[in-house]
Amino acid sequence: MTVPEKPETAAVQPAVVQPATVQPTAAQLAEGYAAKAGLHRSSNGNIDVLKSAGGIQGIAESILPGLVFLVAFTITRELPLALVSSLAVAAAFTVARLVQRKPLTQALAGIAGVGVSAWLANTTGKAEDFYVPGFFTNAAYIVAMGISIAVRWPFAGLIFGFIRNEGLEWRKKPARVKAYQIGTWVIIGVLALRLLVQVPLYFMGEPGFAALATTRLLMGAPLYILGIWVAWLLTRPAAPETTETPS
Repeated sequence: MTVPEKPETAAVQPAVVQPATVQPTAAQLAEGYAAKAGLHRSSNGNIDVLKSAGGIQGIAESILPGLVFLVAFTITRELPLALVSSLAVAAAFTVARLVQRKPLTQALAGIAGVGVSAWLANTTGKAEDFYVPGFFTNAAYIVAMGISIAVRWPFAGLIFGFIRNEGLEWRKKPARVKAYQIGTWVIIGVLALRLLVQVPLYFMGEPGFAALATTRLLMGAPLYILGIWVAWLLTRPAAPETTETPS
């Protein structure tokens, strides 16, 4: 008698689990923003102001194009020449970063800003219009930071929290939220001070050009770095209380 063969059982294939699309959390977004802000912490736990500003080269990239524009226009009174000189300096910094194989973000942002400013000034034929885009940039930052305070996600907390290894834990503590709101107001104050000083000089026209250009340099990177430093100091966490052990 022939024994019927057992039907073959199909091998059970393990189910292939498709990786779920991971949506970035608020913490990841905030951490990414803090990293892009370019702030650094020194070995003693304080903010490294010079490194956060991009070092000597970063400060030069933010100051020299405007300084060259001011000097060239003041000496020659030739707007096209001054604009081309400023653009050439910004382009030189971009090339230098390419040669050094450094991140291009700051240099590209700089040359883009100089390019827009130069285009506007060349279009209107007014040297003072070189500084108009900066007014709108400042105003946009003021509005964005004001909103961050209103919704209890203050800008200072987003950029300082991860440097201090607080992550977003500071948002659970009202005192820390308030401290970071105050720090953000300090930065807003710096930006608002720029507008208060520079906009009236702009409306003076050519007679106010030299003062506008000079204050733009002085109230640019140097003043912003000072504001960041003050905000950092004001938002320091309270030192933990030490309990004395009985002798």
